[in-house]
Amino acid sequence: MKASNIAITTLLVISVVPPASANTEQLQQLLATKECQNCNLSGAGLVLANLAGADLSGANLSGANLSRANLSGANLVGANLMGASLFGANLSGAILSGSDLSAADLRETFLVNTNLTGAQLGGANLQGAVGIPPQIGNAEDFYGWGVVQGKKGDPQGAIAYFNQALSIKPDYAAAYLARGVARYQLYDRPGALADAKQAEKLFLTQANNDGLQTAQIFITELENPPSDSVPKSKPNFMNFLGAVGSVLLRFLF
Repeated sequence: MKASNIAITTLLVISVVPPASANTEQLQQLLATKECQNCNLSGAGLVLANLAGADLSGANLSGANLSRANLSGANLVGANLMGASLFGANLSGAILSGSDLSAADLRETFLVNTNLTGAQLGGANLQGAVGIPPQIGNAEDFYGWGVVQGKKGDPQGAIAYFNQALSIKPDYAAAYLARGVARYQLYDRPGALADAKQAEKLFLTQANNDGLQTAQIFITELENPPSDSVPKSKPNFMNFLGAVGSVLLRFLF
């Protein structure tokens, strides 16, 4: 057997592991047929498993490791995914209505067109997830995820989160200001200035003096650029926030 084939076989053996708590026969059924309604797969190891279109309705997958698994279009109606790891999993188009995702790890998952109607998401970690439906997070959640994304050096991802925060709460002054900072990172000075001025108006209306002062400092910087209008390096999101005050950072803690 070639070394490459041995490596692939070893990876598959490591990735799909039935722990003591999982039903080995049902796990094999799932992998062979992609159908395992109401199965007990609690704690199963299904890392990188290809379960696209699988029928796992009513299945017990609590504590299962589905990291990087392909669950696109899967039927997970009423499934128990409490505490499951779905880090980086593809859940696009999956049906998770009525499922229990309490305390699940949903970081960096793909949730585009995912049906989460009636799903329980208490304590779930959605940081970095793509396509989060607005109804499963409040404005402050999206704002916080945006700031963290900015800290990671992803201003475009941060802007997407700030846009969602503003779609829920159009008068969210801090989200306008934070989006302005992200746009500034992308050298979009006109966009950054427009957001900063909108934030200034809202902070003034809301009698938020700290926020007003923060916005005005940013506006002054944007309206008085250095002679070299293109910075030598990308502006740092958190350095700027730390420089202008704590009004934005306080939403993170």
